[in-house]
Parts: sequence; structure tokens; C-alpha cells
Amino acid sequence: MMSEISVVIITLNEEKNIERCIQSVVDIADEIIVVDSFSTDKTEEICKRYNVRFIKHAFAGYIEQKNWALSQTSYVYVLSLDADEALSDQLKLSIQQIKNDFQFDGYQFNRMTNYCGKWIMHSGWYPDRKLRLVDKRLVSWTGINPHDKLEMKPGSRIHHLKGDLLHYSYYSISQHVAQANHFSDITARMLHAKGKKSFLFNILFNPCLKFVRDYFINLGFLDGYYGYVICRISAHATFLKYIKLKQLGKK
Repeated sequence: MMSEISVVIITLNEEKNIERCIQSVVDIADEIIVVDSFSTDKTEEICKRYNVRFIKHAFAGYIEQKNWALSQTSYVYVLSLDADEALSDQLKLSIQQIKNDFQFDGYQFNRMTNYCGKWIMHSGWYPDRKLRLVDKRLVSWTGINPHDKLEMKPGSRIHHLKGDLLHYSYYSISQHVAQANHFSDITARMLHAKGKKSFLFNILFNPCLKFVRDYFINLGFLDGYYGYVICRISAHATFLKYIKLKQLGKK
């Protein structure tokens, strides 16, 4: 007997991305739920062109929003996506095949990121394994905002599927820089709330170590110009996180 799948997506002003995301799952989804944080663009209008359940819910944090969205689904098996993601044809085929026979509690797959029009194959960004198709009874969203992750109960069986989850991350370098600044704010506040501290060593050396790891060890140089840009901005985001954490500690 074929199992039914709920697809759940959280949104906030995602008119650039949401249609591509929905179109990639319509053939495998038995239910599509979009949980929206009161978008002011055309996100809702685009969603209503499709057979989508559109729910407005105030944003309380990435982890909190995704756990609430998970609770709104009708079926046991849930595929959780971000609005700027879409299934590749190979991944869609893999999911169609396992719908006939779910043998595992969770399924993970590689995520491949498009950066300013270029697919990034190194730089610590690929293969970026993501657990996204799960038995919702065995899972919850955890992590430190804004870096959320699905975590399954001990003993759960996880299988890797063929195909890539396509991630359309940044359309411009300016967008990446702004996001790094925004995310480092959130991360610093979360670390401070957990009692973490920042020291001079973190500020001086962690950004350097981040760049060396991503650009040299993770072969970011093979991604060309954008590989260098990505690794530099990622290292700078690490610097921002620690100086902001130190400032919060002084307050």
C-alpha cells in the first residue's frame, strides 16, 4: 500500500522561490502545507494557485516555527523543505519509489547549493547531507537558531536517498553579506542565552581556521571565484559571531 506524504514549507516573503519549491513536490505530495509568517509580498497569492493549505503563524524562531509546522501535518511521513529549496528529478524519483515501501524511519539526501547562478560543489557546502523525510512520531527540530536540524529518537533507522535537494541560496553577494550579519546576531544571542563566552582566541583564530578549513581542506578553491567569496564571507561571519557574543558578555 502506498504511503501518504505531507510536505511542509515555512515562508516569509518568498515570492522569488516558493513556486519553484511547490512545483517540485506536487507529483509526490499528498498534502502541501505552507506556514507563513505574515508575508507582505506575493507569497500567499502564488501559493493559492496550487492545492496548498496556507496557514499564517507568527514567527518565534526557526526551530519553534518548524516544530509548530510539523504539528499541523495530517500524515505520518513528512517532507520538510525551505522555500528556497526544490527536489531534483533524481530525488523526486527516489521518493516516488519509496512511497510504495517505507522501510526506514527517516531519509536523508545531499543538498547542492546554487550561489549567484553557480552550483557549489566544495567549500564545505557539498555534499551537505540533510535529514528531511521522516516519520514525524520519531523526530523534532533542534539545534541553535538559526541553524536548525531534524533529530530522530535514538534507535531510529535512517537511509540515504539518491538525488540532490537543490538549494537556491543567494542571488547576490550583498544578500549573502546581509544574511551573515543577520544570522550572526541571532547566533550570538542564542549562545549568550546559553551562558557561552567569547575570548580573544576565538576572535583572532576561529575565523582564520574557518577559512583554511573551507578553502583549502574542503577544496573551496575548486569552486573558483565564488568559492573564494563564500569562504571569505563564512570566515567573516564567524568573526562577527564572536565579537557580538563578546559585546553581549560585556553588557
